[in-house]
Amino acid sequence: MKKILIPALLLAAAFAGNVQAQSLEKMQWFNEPAEWKIVNDNKFEMVVPAQTDYWRIAHYGFTVDDAPFYYALYGGEFEAKVKITGEYVTTFDQMGLMIRQDHENWIKAGVEYVDGKQNVSAVVTHGTSDWSVVKLDKAPKSIWIKAVRRLDAVEIFYSLDDKEYTMMRTCWLKDNCPVMVGLMGACPDGKGFKAIFEDFEVKQLPDQRRLEWAKKQKTQE
Repeated sequence: MKKILIPALLLAAAFAGNVQAQSLEKMQWFNEPAEWKIVNDNKFEMVVPAQTDYWRIAHYGFTVDDAPFYYALYGGEFEAKVKITGEYVTTFDQMGLMIRQDHENWIKAGVEYVDGKQNVSAVVTHGTSDWSVVKLDKAPKSIWIKAVRRLDAVEIFYSLDDKEYTMMRTCWLKDNCPVMVGLMGACPDGKGFKAIFEDFEVKQLPDQRRLEWAKKQKTQE
């Protein structure tokens, strides 16, 4: 029987241009807040409720999993991006992207307000949480956050203009399993704040292992 060979270029072409704004109406809630609205096809607003957060154990000794998270389910490899604008008031007010496998395995990345300053921030949790921050010299009105999932890693970037992106973190995340991807906000110590998300989009990427397999098959023709 003749082997059927799939050229790598054909596989890549199947994914070409597959960039789409996630349909906000079709997403779902984990910890739905009292106040939120879809303004138009690409703009989403919520009032992040007080005394909410995502954290597991490390340093503080407690676990919280009660902040709002508006998400859709994605498998495979992808690039997710969103523009965020927050009316931050109290230390630890935060908003951004979240990628969540389950209650013990998740990533949140965006802006966290600390001591009157905006910081680009990432919390990575696998059983216990860790936290990394980079203080911004100036307080931008908005910031763009991008997360790229490739195999068993997620790369996190930020940008002040949606043109030049700076990597802020690379972390592990189990591959070959679906994850929840979406928009989160938290207000651990304050009375709540308004969070605005715009142009949330997810781009499915061709599976790296499959591309490598296809290239190997092509060399055997």
